[in-house]
Amino acid sequence: MRWGRLGDRLHRAALLLAVLVAVVCGLGIAALTWWLLWLALGAKAETPNQLDLTKIALAVAAGVGGAVALVVAYRRQRDLERGRFAELFGAASRQLGDSDVAVRIAGVYAMTGIADEFRSASRRQQCVDVLCAYLRLPYDPVAGANHLVSQAETVNESGLEVQRVYQFRQNDREVRRTIVQVIVDHLQRSAEVSWSNCDFTFNNAVIERADFRHAVFAGRKTSFARAVFSGRTTFEHVSFAGPQVTFREATFDGGPVLFDHAHFGSTRPEKAVRAEYGTTFDGARFDGSVSFEQATFVGPRATFAGIRTTGKRTSFQDTKFHADLTSFECATLDGQHLAFTGADISSPRITFSGAQFEAGTVAFDETRIGAPARMRNRGTREIDFSRAEFHGKTTFAGTTFAGRSVDFSEGDFFGDTSFVDAKFNAGEITFDRPTAWVGTHFDWDDIPTRKPANVKPNPWPPERPE
Repeated sequence: MRWGRLGDRLHRAALLLAVLVAVVCGLGIAALTWWLLWLALGAKAETPNQLDLTKIALAVAAGVGGAVALVVAYRRQRDLERGRFAELFGAASRQLGDSDVAVRIAGVYAMTGIADEFRSASRRQQCVDVLCAYLRLPYDPVAGANHLVSQAETVNESGLEVQRVYQFRQNDREVRRTIVQVIVDHLQRSAEVSWSNCDFTFNNAVIERADFRHAVFAGRKTSFARAVFSGRTTFEHVSFAGPQVTFREATFDGGPVLFDHAHFGSTRPEKAVRAEYGTTFDGARFDGSVSFEQATFVGPRATFAGIRTTGKRTSFQDTKFHADLTSFECATLDGQHLAFTGADISSPRITFSGAQFEAGTVAFDETRIGAPARMRNRGTREIDFSRAEFHGKTTFAGTTFAGRSVDFSEGDFFGDTSFVDAKFNAGEITFDRPTAWVGTHFDWDDIPTRKPANVKPNPWPPERPE
């Protein structure tokens, strides 16, 4: 009760303050208008009679009264709108928590209607947060289409039979599909009401057969951290235009994953670049084929540190890595085929340090790794392949290495790795102290004196440390 009375007092105080401000502003405008008219018309000061004073007083009173009425009406309308939002939002939330699947689906559309009707950014965000939170609830895809509300089983514990009853959200798969579809529809460029500027948090969500094609995520944060994607997943032609995008430790299971033609990173200048800004796939797991063909990465960073790919094909063909940092540090790139063919990796900092290239075939053909410094371009400062492991058939045919330095030191070359036809244009390229040097080929294998002077060590070939 005490907090309720305090809230009422604060509400009345705010209303009184708004009225006083309106009165003062009204008097100020009236005085300014009188002064401007006096200057413009050249009016002379005369002693006003009683009738003139009465007219002036009535005009001022009417103006002040009108201002007060407008303020009170505005505040009343705003309070009514708040009350209506709270009522509708509460009703939709209760529907989403109902045990009946039809009621929950109706709750999804009710929450969607509220987000569309109340265009305030905070209220729309509140509705979006509820829909995303539903996807973060515990969910078992195996029981996702279960029509049961509950299931009982009897177990033996220490010689005693104990009956356990498990509650199900009936046919939850349809509800979750409806939520995802509603969100995707509102992220299209052609959407009548756009939610693109909202933040989306799908952390730990389970999303089946996700289809986000052509969606635009332009909020400050888009997070799929630790999300589980099941079945075919497509983010083709998606624009991740916000400063922070993360798929950290996400799992992609049971189907191909497509990020073809996707755009990652914001091109708008930020007042301050925070540590969490950029695009992050660190620790993600791809159990099926995955493709980032012709995708573009800009912004502070594009990191794939510690990812693991085990599918038939992993492709970064014709992908553009233009972020300040591109990192595949300690990545495990396994499976049948890995392709960076035609990719443009021109970040100021590039690292594949500790990466394990375990795929049957690895193609860096016609790839540009590093960029030379120009007047308005800092170029690539470092390209780090140190401690990388090449255990399959790897080709760098037509690859261009540019920038200040390329470091392959302590590399494990134990497969069939070919640098034939590669262009070593960087300031210095070093292959010092390899842990293994088997099946590695260069243009100057037959005539070592043709080795470019910027390729180290000298003498050639590199020797394993004792």
